Amino acid sequence: MTLDAAGAGVRDGVSSAAEEGRPGALGGPAGVPDANELVAAFRVARESDELVVLEGFHPLKHALRFGAQVDLVVTYDIEALLRLARDHAPELEQQLAASASVLTRKDFRRLGPYEPHTGVVSIARRARYDASSILGAPGERPIVLLDEPRHRGNFGAVIRVAAAAGAAGVLSTGAQDPWHPVVVRGAAGLQFAVPVARLLCPLSRTSTGARCSCSIRPGSPSTRRTCLHARSSRSAPSGPALARA
Repeated sequence: MTLDAAGAGVRDGVSSAAEEGRPGALGGPAGVPDANELVAAFRVARESDELVVLEGFHPLKHALRFGAQVDLVVTYDIEALLRLARDHAPELEQQLAASASVLTRKDFRRLGPYEPHTGVVSIARRARYDASSILGAPGERPIVLLDEPRHRGNFGAVIRVAAAAGAAGVLSTGAQDPWHPVVVRGAAGLQFAVPVARLLCPLSRTSTGARCSCSIRPGSPSTRRTCLHARSSRSAPSGPALARA
């Protein structure tokens, strides 16, 4: 089964998944999931720049609520998963009951290096944004700029706060992928709620070596966009600070 793009229903995705070569609706005889196929699907997803692995219930919940296409949901405890849905997202309970594949816990642990305590991992399609679309968004909502973030958990936490604050988007410089599973876990999957993209930003340095905040002017030269600049620090990687540019 593949959950539909609006998160509003479930459709049979076996034939379309096979035809498109995407990791949806994998299973063995009589609907029994094939553990080796699922392991392979998650390996492909972790290396893909179009897919994202969602580790845990809350990233999955937000992906569905914000309209993501979820290709695969796997758990080792379907009853626990449905209890979580009843408690936190009752509108998703029937979808998850119909779509989740169930593995033994031993096989579930083969799906990746991290076993979420909520006992569910998923594969979804990434939301696609680029820096220009974020910078060109209408209105005066701030944009959050992360300068070479190094700590993936903190990166995700900033995305989560940005979504709660109603930011227009989160831009980052450097090598870290905003869709890395650890970043997505730290953000509770709110990459589906607030646009995220990488940016090559011409930040300068002060005489002390610190990064400068930058001002971003999308569109008309007369239009100034507020940028919230989060400066990464080698000495204090656990606490990125937000400062208004």
